[in-house]
Amino acid sequence: MNRLKPFLVGHQEFAALYGVVPQKVGQWLSRGTLDPATALVVSGVRYWPLGFAARYGTTTRRFKQVDMGVKERLIAEQGEGWEADLGDELPAIVGQHEIVQIFHLPAQGNLATTISSGRFPGSDWVLSGSMLWLVDTVIEAAPALREGSRTLPWEVDETVVAALRNGTYDGPGSQVLSRGPYARKSS
Repeated sequence: MNRLKPFLVGHQEFAALYGVVPQKVGQWLSRGTLDPATALVVSGVRYWPLGFAARYGTTTRRFKQVDMGVKERLIAEQGEGWEADLGDELPAIVGQHEIVQIFHLPAQGNLATTISSGRFPGSDWVLSGSMLWLVDTVIEAAPALREGSRTLPWEVDETVVAALRNGTYDGPGSQVLSRGPYARKSS
């Protein structure tokens, strides 16, 4: 099914909009100039609606100019869609962590193998190197996944799907993953 999806950005795309390195987005977050609540967390990574990301530069003390060429390229790369501004406008979006929970797969490797073999539906986005799907894309694939599997049931856990849809999901992937040398020291 071809459905319109919201335009999104990850750290790399957000940074490209302003002509800075991706680490700068992390600095904006740590300094409090970019509120983490403006992001959607999928599989432990933050993503923002493109409308918000493009407007962000006008909300800071020092105005930041958006590179409209980058914005147009991001829109073209993502295909038909719409420009959301706030996270609560977004449909349920999932990455591999959430998909493992939707189907109660025994390991993330089961999903990775299914994706690499081409049996899993193509991702709706590839942002900052990560694949993301609309939850509806994943749910609609369940019958074909069940039919083509010899070992996995590919049964949808409607409780997990409901939590994803209403924003109450708190399972694996719902929190931002700590990365880098300082993350290892704090654990």
